[in-house]
Amino acid sequence: MKYLQNIGSYLLLMRRVFKRPQQMSVFRKQIWHEMEVLGYESIGFVVLISVFMGAVVTIQTAFQIESPLVPNWTVGFTVRQSVILEFSPTIISLFLAGKVGSRIASEIGTMRVTEQIDALEVMGINSATHLILPKVVAFVLINPVLVVFSIFTSIFGGWLAAINTKLVSSSNYIEGIIIYFEAFDVSYAMIKTIVFAFIITTISGFYGYKTEGGALEVGRSSTNAVVYSSIVLLFFNMILTQLLLA
Repeated sequence: MKYLQNIGSYLLLMRRVFKRPQQMSVFRKQIWHEMEVLGYESIGFVVLISVFMGAVVTIQTAFQIESPLVPNWTVGFTVRQSVILEFSPTIISLFLAGKVGSRIASEIGTMRVTEQIDALEVMGINSATHLILPKVVAFVLINPVLVVFSIFTSIFGGWLAAINTKLVSSSNYIEGIIIYFEAFDVSYAMIKTIVFAFIITTISGFYGYKTEGGALEVGRSSTNAVVYSSIVLLFFNMILTQLLLA
């Protein structure tokens, strides 16, 4: 019953969140600020993970393919497909659920326990829209950019691993990256990325907004935000894969 109650509370909160902001100029400034905090400050984190992720996929694929009947460009092809279809949109979003989700939940949760949200309500401001909506819009806009960075750096990391380990030549790796490319694969990745960004920000905002108590509860809300946004993200990953690729 508690899960159903949380789902109902989440839906009621989202009804409040997606109302027209009272001051559009302030709302736009908040979006730019959140894009910097949630997106720009995550670029280094995303690039570091992606480079090693691409390198590992390249090395593992090269060691698994030992048959002379398999063309050498298969390594590059496998890396590209793995990175675009799954690793960059899903794995990076899971990492960001931890980084971004905990930040959103702890920030809003701290405002709740220090009664700043109550002060906003007293002033006649829709606190749900004011606090959560800019984060949702900003991350939905910036997360696809982060994933594009991830795709390119993962493929680059795979290329570095290929030429340094001499498991596959540079020309064969690049040939695999190019061959049989379908633009829909990128569209599929972007669709997943946008949905995942919405899931991370709304669930994290919900757990932060419903925080009650003190500092201990803020930490608990942050943990719940990361755990449940990750679970829902994986669930929707399965659904979107079935709908878009089946």
